[in-house]
Amino acid sequence: MDQTKRIAMWSGPRNLSTAMMYSFGGRKDCTVIDEPFYASYLAMTGVVHPMQTEILAAQSSNAAEVAQQILAPIDTAVFYQKHMTQHMVDGVPRNWISEVTNVFLIRHPARVVASYAKKREGPTLDDIGFHQQAELFDYVCALGKKPVVIDSHDIRRDPEGMMRKLCAAIELPWDAGMLHWPSGGHASDGAWASHWYGAVHRSNGFADAEGDFPYLESDYAEIAAQAMPYYDRLAAVKL
Repeated sequence: MDQTKRIAMWSGPRNLSTAMMYSFGGRKDCTVIDEPFYASYLAMTGVVHPMQTEILAAQSSNAAEVAQQILAPIDTAVFYQKHMTQHMVDGVPRNWISEVTNVFLIRHPARVVASYAKKREGPTLDDIGFHQQAELFDYVCALGKKPVVIDSHDIRRDPEGMMRKLCAAIELPWDAGMLHWPSGGHASDGAWASHWYGAVHRSNGFADAEGDFPYLESDYAEIAAQAMPYYDRLAAVKL
């Protein structure tokens, strides 16, 4: 019987997700994987992203094959999976979700939109993953599971306190190695890291607490407003 604890961390982009992957990668008992469904998402939707060619060459674009890989035997006690909610389009298998511990990482839409637009102009609501995150949350609840929700703002405000709470909620022993990591790229990084991960590569721990909300131009402000109901739903049950 497989004794590995598999953690699916569900977020949209620009949401502390890479720092969280590095945090879990700092555990002595953990293997991590970076957005395993990214290539299948690009192949299935035709959406064009930065470093498209490199991503499609680096990962399997067969979603069913990826689903098998993330349930395959692994030689560590913990297997942390960084997932983007917008990658779970129609046709991507979901049967594996019942076999993992599901956690939902949220961030205020205004901050997500402002950060995303600096890396890829003209984001849409579909690009930033909020409605997909809420739908996946409902899916996990319908399985009879009680998913954990944690807010990136709270983690940055109190890294140790919130990461201890998260470990307790998902029944993991605390490991102080989760608070620090080496700066620069990591072996676990996806092929897209050089475009998206600049800030976290310059870090060796969670960033300081966030300041005021960013100003958004009207089109971007509208996208953030559309995302707010989905964020609010999950924020109501966060740690």
